Amino acid sequence: MHNDEFFMKRCIQLAKLGKGRVAPNPLVGAVIVHNDRIIGEGYHEKYGFAHAEVNAVNSVKETSLLKDATIYVSLEPCAHFGKTPPCALLLIEKKFKRVVIGSFDTFSEVNGKGIKMLEEQGIEVKLGILEKECLDLNKHFFCFHEKKRPYITLKWAQSPDGFIDKDNKQHWISGPETQSVVHKIRSETQAILVGRKTAEHDNPSLTVRAVKGANPIRIVIDPELKLSKDKALFNNDSKTIILNTLKTDQKDNKSWIQLNIISPKTICETLFELGINSVLIEGGKATLDSFIEDELWDEAIIITGKEDIKEGTLAPTFNYEHTESKSFFDDTIKTYFKV
Repeated sequence: MHNDEFFMKRCIQLAKLGKGRVAPNPLVGAVIVHNDRIIGEGYHEKYGFAHAEVNAVNSVKETSLLKDATIYVSLEPCAHFGKTPPCALLLIEKKFKRVVIGSFDTFSEVNGKGIKMLEEQGIEVKLGILEKECLDLNKHFFCFHEKKRPYITLKWAQSPDGFIDKDNKQHWISGPETQSVVHKIRSETQAILVGRKTAEHDNPSLTVRAVKGANPIRIVIDPELKLSKDKALFNNDSKTIILNTLKTDQKDNKSWIQLNIISPKTICETLFELGINSVLIEGGKATLDSFIEDELWDEAIIITGKEDIKEGTLAPTFNYEHTESKSFFDDTIKTYFKV
């Protein structure tokens, strides 16, 4: 006999297939089991489209089995009308006898209401199966709703002797293979942010090229609007937001947002209002330092290359213990999670 954890692991696998396409919604996977056999499964595939439970139910060929089946869902079924009807109502309508849930949904529109709806109809509910893994799956979503700001990931590459660039010029520190890792992270994050000097010196496009996925929203801090419009981040590959102190405007896929004070706090407040639930901050040093100093970050990814630079711009000071460390070709990638 398979146990509840076995099927919940499958829910998590399915949920991950939606990375980069469902934000600001959560990642959710669902599996329907009858007599210890999977008869249907689905996941939330794209923002605004059907939820995991709907896709799982629609995948079942023998619908008469649903009333005697168990549905496994990685996140509490929604209880409110949004772009789609409440999934809790669907499970009640299909007369599931048992619902197994990975994690509670702290979003105010749900927040236990889905579980309550199910239990009031006599459906057996089991909560907290592989809860830690299910919570981690939606760390962006939970941070956004609980802390009222995006989940902030810091990322930079540095040489073994602690420099991030050489004489303010673009200098490849990590190997070309590591670009695929960085682009995968970009594809799973809703937005990416840099300061004016990084945009000016490196002229990055801030897109996904080394992997298959959606380009993140590009955000640049340009207080006095000094950046030349021929920079790569002003092309049409993705939407670009320019945070500044001079004007608010909208043209094509570019938005200028005026802030009286540009700081990590006001940036987070603005992006929260825009519904952006995750931001990858790629620098430069002043931008990274400001978020570190204000302790407005959740995760940090530091890539260390193999060659010393000996001079240039020093990497941010970061006195934290890494949680994960791995070698990737000639580079070392360390990940830190703020407690």
